[in-house]
Amino acid sequence: MIHKTAIVDAKAKIASSAEIGPYTVIGHNVEIGENVKIHSHVNISGNTIIGKGNKIYPFASIGNDPQDLKYNNEETKLIIGDNNKIREYVTINPGTEGGGGLTKIGNNCLFMISSHIAHDCYVGNNVIIANNVPLGGHAIIEDNVVIGGNSAVQQFTRIGKMAMIGGMTGVLHDVIPYGLSTGNRNTLNGLNLIGLRRAKFDNKEILDLSEAYKEIFATKNLTENINKLNGVFKENPLVKNVIEFITKDKKRSICTPFS
Repeated sequence: MIHKTAIVDAKAKIASSAEIGPYTVIGHNVEIGENVKIHSHVNISGNTIIGKGNKIYPFASIGNDPQDLKYNNEETKLIIGDNNKIREYVTINPGTEGGGGLTKIGNNCLFMISSHIAHDCYVGNNVIIANNVPLGGHAIIEDNVVIGGNSAVQQFTRIGKMAMIGGMTGVLHDVIPYGLSTGNRNTLNGLNLIGLRRAKFDNKEILDLSEAYKEIFATKNLTENINKLNGVFKENPLVKNVIEFITKDKKRSICTPFS
């Protein structure tokens, strides 16, 4: 159902079960999937694909031009998966030519009021981004991450799966999977043990991860510490994820207890 006051371009592809609220504006290259509910006063433009079951609340701005001075009206995309909640005043920008041309959002995420997803970001599944959190361009947020309110994530930063960022944290360094990070300039404060237990990981795996964490971050020389790591720990899938994250090519330094 499309409200009579909504402005929907004739070329937009709107699923028959989608609801478009009053005074919403939808551009000509937009695709909206089944059972999407868009409240009043939403603006959706650009080459934007929105999957099934999403809920988008008033005054959200989706797919408008990236806030990048190098952007020159090139054709880029924004893809949003299924069953996300995009609350009031959220802004999500498409990619840029210099960043691969794509911003991508996964499934089952919650973007709270006034959060911002910049150009060329990747956000995984089951991510919660709290109020007033901006992601800088090219940030990578893996599955099941929680970012607390009024935090800010610098461009090109990575946050590993199931990491938790405390409120009002300035994220300048990459945060390992399962890490817990806080601070005006973020430091690593341990592991997200509560999240791991809630996800029903095996207790032995969690204990081994905790022991491996102590060894990996025993000193500032992470490469040397990983090379010395007990081989038993390296077989732990949680530890493997952490090691792969640390050793992968990166734009930012790894967040440590010494950061």
